[in-house]
Amino acid sequence: MSPYSQQDRLLVALDSIIFGFDAGALNLLLIKRNFEPASGRWSLMGGFLRAGESLDAAASRVLEELTGLQQVYLEQFHVFGSVDRDPVERTISVGYYSLVNQTVVSRQLSDRYAAHWVPLREVPKLIFDHNAMVTTALARLRYQATHQPIGFELLPERFTLSQLQKLYEAIFDRPIDAGNFRRRIKKMDFIERLEEKDFSDSKRGAWYYRFHPERYAEALKNGGTFLLTP
Repeated sequence: MSPYSQQDRLLVALDSIIFGFDAGALNLLLIKRNFEPASGRWSLMGGFLRAGESLDAAASRVLEELTGLQQVYLEQFHVFGSVDRDPVERTISVGYYSLVNQTVVSRQLSDRYAAHWVPLREVPKLIFDHNAMVTTALARLRYQATHQPIGFELLPERFTLSQLQKLYEAIFDRPIDAGNFRRRIKKMDFIERLEEKDFSDSKRGAWYYRFHPERYAEALKNGGTFLLTP
């Protein structure tokens, strides 16, 4: 007899919080649940772990099954285990979150799936404890955006300082002093100014910049840090 045979069996779910950025707003990718309980209500992308699957592999599979998206980077950020969090059966949920370029990802969304971008400020009541998951993921995002250059995943490869400022204002949901923000950015050698301008908003144009991951890695080796508070 297995020493585990007398132990309870619990379900393990994977739920993904996918953040995107567009038109100055931080957005969340949601789906309409198509089965009971809570059929027809908004939900995160979720599914169950299969035997022989790692957590990371299961999270990627579930996301692809529900949205059609492939090769999206997912980071595990929290485990949700309240006894009554799922009304059907005791289920432990492992939360993952991701930052994606919304313009690119939106082109990859399959028409077969009812996945929609919703502004973070307009997120409706979600099923079960999914709203709490979003709140926890956002807190993690804000911490990491302060200490690591992860926000660049939400931007095009080339971006202006105005676009970068709007991104951080959206993440932290508060205005940022433009002068102080730009001075701090320009001190970071791994944020490189390009010899190109964006003329979409003015005749004078705004310089394009790009994040230089190799320079950032070198800065870390030399004891440098990334600290960008709003």
